[in-house]
Amino acid sequence: MNKVGKVLKEHTMQIILVLVVIFFNIMTKGKMMMPANFSALINQNAYVYILATGMLMCMLIKGNIDLSVGSVVCFADAVGAVLMVKKGVPVFLAMLIMLIVGLAIGCLMGWIIAYINIPPWIATLGGFLAFRGLGTAVLGGNSVSVDKSYTNLFNNSIPALFSIPMGKNTMNGMCLLVGIIACVVLVYTQVRSRATKIKKGYEAETQTALIVRCVILCAVIILFTYKLGIDKGIPLTLVWVAVVALIYDFITSKTVIGRYFYTMGGNVEATRLSGIDTRKILFLAYLNMQFLTIIAAWMTMARLTSANPNAGMNFELDAISACIVGGVSAYGGSGSVFGMIVGATLIGVINLGMSLMGIDPNWQKVVKGVVLLAAVVFEIFNNRKKA
Repeated sequence: MNKVGKVLKEHTMQIILVLVVIFFNIMTKGKMMMPANFSALINQNAYVYILATGMLMCMLIKGNIDLSVGSVVCFADAVGAVLMVKKGVPVFLAMLIMLIVGLAIGCLMGWIIAYINIPPWIATLGGFLAFRGLGTAVLGGNSVSVDKSYTNLFNNSIPALFSIPMGKNTMNGMCLLVGIIACVVLVYTQVRSRATKIKKGYEAETQTALIVRCVILCAVIILFTYKLGIDKGIPLTLVWVAVVALIYDFITSKTVIGRYFYTMGGNVEATRLSGIDTRKILFLAYLNMQFLTIIAAWMTMARLTSANPNAGMNFELDAISACIVGGVSAYGGSGSVFGMIVGATLIGVINLGMSLMGIDPNWQKVVKGVVLLAAVVFEIFNNRKKA
């Protein structure tokens, strides 16, 4: 395979994402690139990024999944809303109780799966049914609205410390500053990573390929921050997503425990025989999943400004789809946080684009199903070529 073909293969989903954005921008006559839609893309899909990060950790272990996360979002939101609104519990204490509830559920799920050896899809299917019912029961079948003192923690944007005139518009200077810092950090980490590979004698990309990728990624970052800057600024939900993504990217790529997840995905029995406590790793995967589920529950209740029995509906499917489309193997052992982000963004762009085009929601589901199936088929053929 020549170098061009190798680059195209390694960046297939990124290329598809760009083409999809261009397609919908043409079909919507430029509406897709309006600043408000950039903010909407983040706010409407923040929960997907968070949940898909946790789902990634589960799927790395032989393609395991958690079907209970959407129902846990409903149950946790119900508990939080009732505590804040009906019991008068302070916001941060209610959030802490929601977190404790989530961790307790994670311990239960992890113990059942890792130590009782119940198949993950069966155990979490039970949670899918039980926690949806519990959430509805706690709410009494009704919605409970929450106060702005809570929603402002997630729904606002970073204040503009200074503004920059941009013709008819005024740009939030903080967005431009964050964009520049992000570009500098990106270029530094990419150059350092290549230098480290060369020093250790590993195969490294050419300098030209490195420059091209850095230029493209920096252009995307600047465009994104520019669009956010002339709208409402950087949403707080983006900050939450960025923090979670950076932490878990570090865990999966730079820590020993992160490598254990990949190792178990390759061969669980060989991993166990090497002295690694595979049950503990599996337990931690599902405990971590529920930890991130509570963060998604906080965001969901803030976005909806209430807790209701339908909250979290199909969230588990969105998270799994984001992982699969983002290149996370359905069989375990491969995938990355960056790939998952690309997959979640692609699905978010497709949803937003079809909504702007006025396509019927039922057909939107058909398109997403086809995209998911195509991603799995692509992985299978890709693995056959490697073999």
